[in-house]
Amino acid sequence: MSAETIAPPDRSGGASDASSPTVPAPPSLSPSRASDFMTCPLLYRFRVLDRLPEPPSRPALRGTLVHRVLEDLFALPAHDRTLDRAIGLVPAAWEALTAAEPEASGLFESAADLAEWIKGADQLLRTYFELEDPQRLAPTARELRVEATMPDGLVLRGFVDRLDTNSAGQTRVVDYKTGRAPRPEFEQRALFQMRFYALVLWRSTGVLPSVLQLLYLGSGEVLRYQPDERDLRATERKVTALWAAISRATETGDWRPSPSRLCDWCSHRALCPAWGGEPPPLTQPGGSPGLETG
Repeated sequence: MSAETIAPPDRSGGASDASSPTVPAPPSLSPSRASDFMTCPLLYRFRVLDRLPEPPSRPALRGTLVHRVLEDLFALPAHDRTLDRAIGLVPAAWEALTAAEPEASGLFESAADLAEWIKGADQLLRTYFELEDPQRLAPTARELRVEATMPDGLVLRGFVDRLDTNSAGQTRVVDYKTGRAPRPEFEQRALFQMRFYALVLWRSTGVLPSVLQLLYLGSGEVLRYQPDERDLRATERKVTALWAAISRATETGDWRPSPSRLCDWCSHRALCPAWGGEPPPLTQPGGSPGLETG
């Protein structure tokens, strides 16, 4: 990808000596896995410790496809960023996606079924153009990998869909969502991911993002928030407490489920004690929470 990277400098001093002992990777946390633990500790365990496979779904696949198209769109000169051009990028993006994930094609019963599904992606792109004019934007980065190390050694990392910077040096963190905007009572949960990214950017660059912006292409709505230093310090305390809870669960093996309506969409429901299932035995109970990759 063409993404720029903001990460801590390499302090290894160059290539490691083959005779040196292997240094374990530091523990890490992304906003998606943090959200998993807040939703259901057992879900976090299934995804991070057990690494259980999850079948692809049409909504997730469409989200990946639209994100790829928007990334490719901003690689074009500004005057070429039109709706027709964006829709024209869909076939190549789909081909690249299925090359990386061959099982994705198996979600469709026929060519007609796939064509109908593609129309849904086209509609999300139309909605995007109703929310923004990409010809007037000059992003600093797309699919930006961000990373920062906290004082306790925990590495926070993730990928930002887009980062915009104006002439005054102010930054805007932009995230595309292909679903619908949440109800007001759930907005803070949606903003946690953006505050997480803002915290990582602030700690890694010293620049506090001016605006956090969520574009909901499923409902044509925009959620904007202007964070301040107090917000991000509160987010840092929340992440620290969350990691302490994850570490305790890892040490004790207590990964209790949190049943909710979201269970209806969980790939691992059959293994959940809340629904009469039994989780697989942990291969490495206790110890470090380890490195998560999501």
